[in-house]
Amino acid sequence: MSPRRVSHLVPVAALAAPLLGAIPARADDLPLDTIDVAGRRSREVAAPGLNLATPARSGSRLGLTPLETPASLDVIGGETIRARGQNTVEEAVTQNAVGITSVAGPGNGNLSFASRGFVGPSSVQQLYDGTRLYVGVGTVTFPFDTWSAERIEVLRGPASVLYGEGAIGGIINVVPKKPVFTAIGEARAAIGSDGVGRLALDSGGPVGEDLAYRINLSGNRADGWVKPDGDFRNLALSAAMTWRVTPDLTVSLSHDLGYNEPTRYWGSPLVGNRVPDRLRFTNYNIRDSQIAWFDNWTQLRTEWNPTADITVRNTAYRLSTERHWRDVEQYTYQPATGLIGRSDYIEIFHHEEQIGNRLDATFRGSLFGFKTSTVVGFDVNHIAFRRDSNAPFGGESAVDPFNPVPGSFINVAGTRTDIVSRTRQASVFAENRLEFSPQLALVTGVRYDAPTVAVNRPLAGAAFEKTFDSTSFRVGAVYTPVPDFALYAQYATAADPLGSLITTSVPQSQFRLATGEQVEAGAKGLFDDGRGEWTVAAYHIAKDNLLSPIPGRPTEVAQVGSQSSRGVEVAFAYQISDAWRIEANTALLKARYDTFSQNTDAGLVSFAGKVPVDVPQRVTNVWLAYAFAPGWVARVGVNDVGPVFSDFANTAKRPSYTLVNATLDWQVTPTSRLSLRGYNLTDQIYAVSGNPNSWLLGRPRSVELAYHVVF
Repeated sequence: MSPRRVSHLVPVAALAAPLLGAIPARADDLPLDTIDVAGRRSREVAAPGLNLATPARSGSRLGLTPLETPASLDVIGGETIRARGQNTVEEAVTQNAVGITSVAGPGNGNLSFASRGFVGPSSVQQLYDGTRLYVGVGTVTFPFDTWSAERIEVLRGPASVLYGEGAIGGIINVVPKKPVFTAIGEARAAIGSDGVGRLALDSGGPVGEDLAYRINLSGNRADGWVKPDGDFRNLALSAAMTWRVTPDLTVSLSHDLGYNEPTRYWGSPLVGNRVPDRLRFTNYNIRDSQIAWFDNWTQLRTEWNPTADITVRNTAYRLSTERHWRDVEQYTYQPATGLIGRSDYIEIFHHEEQIGNRLDATFRGSLFGFKTSTVVGFDVNHIAFRRDSNAPFGGESAVDPFNPVPGSFINVAGTRTDIVSRTRQASVFAENRLEFSPQLALVTGVRYDAPTVAVNRPLAGAAFEKTFDSTSFRVGAVYTPVPDFALYAQYATAADPLGSLITTSVPQSQFRLATGEQVEAGAKGLFDDGRGEWTVAAYHIAKDNLLSPIPGRPTEVAQVGSQSSRGVEVAFAYQISDAWRIEANTALLKARYDTFSQNTDAGLVSFAGKVPVDVPQRVTNVWLAYAFAPGWVARVGVNDVGPVFSDFANTAKRPSYTLVNATLDWQVTPTSRLSLRGYNLTDQIYAVSGNPNSWLLGRPRSVELAYHVVF
C-alpha cells in the first residue's frame, strides 16, 4: 500500500538557535544541551569548530576523540547547524563537512553524497544513531530534518571495518538528541519565500529520579519555487526515554518517524549546454504525480558497566520504510520540433523491513604493561524488501517548453511486483587501541561480514541466492609529540556492493563485492588554548571490480573495472576574538577511472583516465561569524563546488558554482531570538545533480524569518 497523502500539514521547522559568534562567558550562556546537571560544559557535546577533543563513536567504537583517531572525522554540532539555517541533512553535511558534495534527487531519496571520489549510498554509507539501513535500489529517505540532531559525524575514507560493506568513501552518522535529566524546552517558527512555513518543538527532562525523556517534533511545508506542483511537506518525530535501572545499568527506548512528500521535480531540460532562464522555474512533471516516503525506526539500547573497566552495549532495532513514486522523470529538448520530449513514466513502490541486533563489549586494562582498550562484538540483521513497479518504464510525450500541458500518468506495462528479496546478515568485529607510551598509540580493527542475499525477479523468471562475504581491517598509528598536536597514518581496506546489496541483480550476482584500500596520513592540532583547531590529511584510495550507475538511467549500472582517487584536505577553525570567528575547509582531489571499457553503438569504448561521474575535484566551505553589537550576530557562508561530469566520456559537463548564504540573529530577550536568513544570495543557477539531457537545479535566492524561544 502506498502512504496516504497528507493534504494539510501544519507549516514547520526552522530557525537558528543560540548565538555562536563568540565563546560564551558563563554556563548560563551555553546552549541548553551543552550543560550537564552540574552546569558545566559536557565534553561529549559538539560545539562550534572541529571538535577535535569531543568523543565520537563514528570513527571508532572505543569512543576516541578525533585527535586520538587515525582517520579524518568531522563532528558538526547540532546547534551550529541550526544557527547557520541548515534545515536538511544534505545542507548540513555539504556546507560544513570537508569535501562532501550532494548528488541528491527524488530517485535516491534526496540523500546521496560523494566523498573522496566515490558516489552514492553504496560507497558513502548513511547511519542514524550508529545504525545503518540496508539500502534497496540506491534509496535513502531518512533522516532528512536537522532539528532533532544533536550532531552529525562524518568519517571520510573507508569505514567497512566499522559498519560493513558499502563505505569506501566514508559514512555520515546523524546522532539524535538524547533524554536529559535537566528540564529543557525550545520551540521555533519560520516563514519565508515561496510559501515556506516551519514549526518545531523540543522538550525534555526528568520523570522522577531515574527516568528521563526527550521529544522532538518538526514539520515543514512550502508552495515551492518551480510551478506547477513544486510544493513539499514533511513531518519528523523523535521520541526517547532513558531509565537508570541501577547506577551501572541504563536502558533507552526510542522511536523516530519521518513522513516526507518532497517537491515532485525531476529537473530542467538543457538547451545546448545550459538551462535557459525562461525554463528555470517550470516543472515538466505530470498533473497526477506523487512522491511519498514514510520511515519508522525503533531502537532499544542497553548499557551495562559491571566494573569501571568493562562496558557492555546492546542495541535491538526495527526499521521500516514505505515509498511511492509516480512521475515522468526524463526530459530532453528536441531541436527539430522545439518541444520537450518526456519519457520514463515510472511508478515504483518500496516496502522494506529490517530487524537486527548489535552487541559489543569494551574492556580497558593493560597488555604487557601497556595501557589498552578492546571492543569485540557482533551484528545480525534480517531484511525483507519488495519493489512493485511498471518496469520497463515505457511511455512518451512532448510538451511546449514555455506552456507545457502536464497531462496524466501513462502506465504501459502495469504496476506489478518485480523484486522480492530476503537478506540474512551476520558479522563479527573487533577493535583495539594499544598505548606504547603517552605519546604513541596503535589503533587496529577487523570485521568479517557474511550477508546472504536471496533475490527473486518474478517478471523475468529469474532468481538467485548467494553469500557476499568480506573481511575488512584497519591499522593506524597516532603520535602525539606534544599535547594537542597529533600525527597519524593508517592503512584500511573496504568492500562495496555491486549496486545496492539487498537488490543485487541476477547479472551482478556472478561477481564478488568490489574491494578497495586506502593509505592516509595527516596531522591535527589545537592552538591558542583551544581557541583554534586545524587538520591536514593526504590519502590515496584504489577500488577494484566496481560498478557505476549509467547516467540518465539511475536504476542500471555498468561494470567500471577499477577506479582511484588521491587528494589533500585541510580544515581550520579559529575564535579570532570575542567578536570574530572563522571556520574553513577545502578538499582537492584527483579521481580517475583506471580501467573501464563499455560496449556502445560505436563498439568497445575505453573511459580510462576519465573523471568519475558526479565527482567534483575541489570543494571549499567558509563560515565567518561577527558579533558586531550586544545581542547581534551576523554570519556569512560560502560553499564552492568545482565542475562535474554527467557522463563517462566527460563530454557532458555541469559547471562549478559558488553559493553564498547568510544569517542575522537578534537576541530579543534572554530566552528568545529573531533570525533573518538568506540563501543563494547571488541567485546563481546551479545543478545539484543531473544527466546529459537535464539538470536538477538548486533553489534560487530565498529568505526566511525565524523566531526561536527557550522555555
